[in-house]
Amino acid sequence: MPPAHPFDTSYLSDGGDDDKLKEECGVFGVVGVADAASFVALGMHALQHRGQEAGGIVTYDAEAGFQSARRFGYVRDSFTSQKVMETLPGPIGIGHVRYSTAGSKGQTAIRDVQPFFGEFAMGGAAIAHNGNITNANALRRELIERGSIFQSSSDSECIIHLMARSLQRNIPERMEDALRRVEGAFSVVAMTRTKLIGVRDPLGVRPLVLGKIGDGWALSSETCALDIIGAEFVREIKPGEMVVITEKGVLSHFPFRPQPSKFCIFEHVYFSRPDSILGGRSVYETREAIGRELAKEAPVDADLVCPVPDSGTPAAIGYSLQSGIPYAMGIIRNQYMGRTFIEPTESIRNMGVRLKLNVNRALVRGKRIILVDDSVVRGTTSRKIKEMILDAGAAEVHFRIASPPTAWPCFYGVDTPDRDKLLAATMSEDEMKDHLGVDSLKFISLDGLYRAVGESEGRNKSCPQYCDACFSGEYPVTPSDKVEDGFQMKPAAE
Repeated sequence: MPPAHPFDTSYLSDGGDDDKLKEECGVFGVVGVADAASFVALGMHALQHRGQEAGGIVTYDAEAGFQSARRFGYVRDSFTSQKVMETLPGPIGIGHVRYSTAGSKGQTAIRDVQPFFGEFAMGGAAIAHNGNITNANALRRELIERGSIFQSSSDSECIIHLMARSLQRNIPERMEDALRRVEGAFSVVAMTRTKLIGVRDPLGVRPLVLGKIGDGWALSSETCALDIIGAEFVREIKPGEMVVITEKGVLSHFPFRPQPSKFCIFEHVYFSRPDSILGGRSVYETREAIGRELAKEAPVDADLVCPVPDSGTPAAIGYSLQSGIPYAMGIIRNQYMGRTFIEPTESIRNMGVRLKLNVNRALVRGKRIILVDDSVVRGTTSRKIKEMILDAGAAEVHFRIASPPTAWPCFYGVDTPDRDKLLAATMSEDEMKDHLGVDSLKFISLDGLYRAVGESEGRNKSCPQYCDACFSGEYPVTPSDKVEDGFQMKPAAE
């Protein structure tokens, strides 16, 4: 066994943030610009928070044809090389950043990295997918029995094979045909030689937005990636909508049966960058509103409100403003913590959180501290942070969580532990408080979260306005593959 590296945090799911859910990917595409690959790389960099394991770009140029590059690691380490970017000429391109699922973490092959490419009778097409296909196992079995040969372990490859078997006349129609067979969540960015295509599933679970840049167009998972390339945000792609963009402009239609929107509410809580716009609302302002609502629902007498950086910061500011308790940076994040992949010793392992977070001792000593975080998943990091705060001399530690208890796994494009690994699935709020060893623990209510995202009457129990399955256990699309594997759905009467 190699010697332990003192800065190794690879034993945690994301270099120290082992108590967070992770988006599995982000998508981006442009058409009608010179040197499309450079714009795509910038967009992917802005979406890096949605996937850090690997990234890929596909472009098309009339002389060079379709070209692709797929790399492990951060965008800044792979797609800032002039040598790499010179291999990706053309005025149209799409890109994808990937964060693998829990089952395959650390075992991803380069062939699993998107975008995927297929050559059809009417020409080539590349596709990048954010979300998760919940009937992928059944589709894969059917396709293999009919002669399809899969190159990756990704559920997204099913779309390419379904397109190949379609009898429709052109690639957008074949994509429609394929996506009608798909269950689950999908925001897709695809390209042909001349067309940039964007599609959202009928429920609109994952985000996708349209932007204008000069005479060209852009599609992105979030508006923050439009900002980085200087594109103007035009609008969100609607649930169930397909847009086909050419040099002539944007053609829109709705190929799926209309359904009530079920956008992922956790995008507001954590996944999306705070400088993005979702549903016409600033993500930052929504998170501040969540903090205000939390302060109304769960007040506590204390001296300081401190965020768990960085995701708890806007909610902590909102909690402070509503409660009148001063806001302070009681925990400081080291922004320069890298990652290595060498097995650490037990003594180094226990320092994992301290490599990323350090307590501002002079500030917290003798104080009653309210710690605001966006979520509690396993509870491992929360316990370590509490211990650090107490070791620094805090008199009391009160946790306030800017989301309801995460008690159910997500099957729509998020890396979630098995249900028995989720603290809220096995413990009550009081039991979690005792397990974490804090003076008090309170989560925002589901109705409170809905009010904070703009639903003044709270959650509509008969037809929830968002997908909130990770909190409620009410899945808008039955995860058929998981049920086949033994997953127990929540009883209807519960």
